[in-house]
Amino acid sequence: MSPLLSNAIVLSLLLFALAMALTLLRLFKGPSAQDRVLALDYLYILAMLMMLVLGVRYASDTYFEAALLIALFGFVGSFALAKFLLRGEVIE
Repeated sequence: MSPLLSNAIVLSLLLFALAMALTLLRLFKGPSAQDRVLALDYLYILAMLMMLVLGVRYASDTYFEAALLIALFGFVGSFALAKFLLRGEVIE
C-alpha cells in the first residue's frame, strides 16, 4: 500500500471518529426526538463508512459484509423509529 493511501485512510478514519463524537453529542443532547433519530441515522452511516474504509485498509471482505449488515439494520431501525414517532406504535 502506498504511503499516500495509508495516510488518507488514517485521516479519513480520524475524521469519521470526530464526526461520530459530534453525532453522539447531538444524540444525547438533541432538543427533540426527531433530532435524535436523525443523529442515530447519521451514526449508522458513519459506522458503515468506517467499516468500508477498514475493509480497504486490511483488504478483507469481512468488513464489507459487516458494512452491509450495518446498513440493513440501520435502515430497518430508522424506519421503525420514524413510524413510532408518527403513530406511537411500531406494529399495527
